[in-house]
Amino acid sequence: MAKYSTGGAGGGDDGDACELCGTESASLRKANVAGAELLVCSDCEPMGANRSKDEKKREQERGARGEPENRKKKAAQNTAKLMDSSQPDTEWVEETDYDDDSLPYLVSGYGDVVTEARQDAGLTTDELAAELEFDEDDLLAVEDGRAIRADVSGSVIAKLEDRFGIELAE
Repeated sequence: MAKYSTGGAGGGDDGDACELCGTESASLRKANVAGAELLVCSDCEPMGANRSKDEKKREQERGARGEPENRKKKAAQNTAKLMDSSQPDTEWVEETDYDDDSLPYLVSGYGDVVTEARQDAGLTTDELAAELEFDEDDLLAVEDGRAIRADVSGSVIAKLEDRFGIELAE
């Protein structure tokens, strides 16, 4: 069993067992462990503060895996990772011209204007949607005045304007 000492009573410099692990050894050394001067074996000595500057430096240069680390190399690797992630892979991205298909600013009461124009033409919502080749749900959203919330495309508005000769966009 290990005995602990603060360098005073019990255990002098001529002890024969490590005061940390209890290993018997003829070559014990004094080490400052948590503020206490203890006689320790060579295995327990690194836990003390008496390690040489070279030992401390070697320990700091070793990573968590015990391998030497080169700070400049590690910094370069981290920089390379950042540069790689800032340039996303865009090969799979489909080209879209959002300016041509964005929803324009709509006039006040645009839903009523479309509903009236459709009814004057004698068309149902499904007939008009089929004729202009877009979803009936998009037409219903426009007529209900919720084109923005329904994410209706600008091309739907443009087709309605062309079909009826009306102005829906400002």
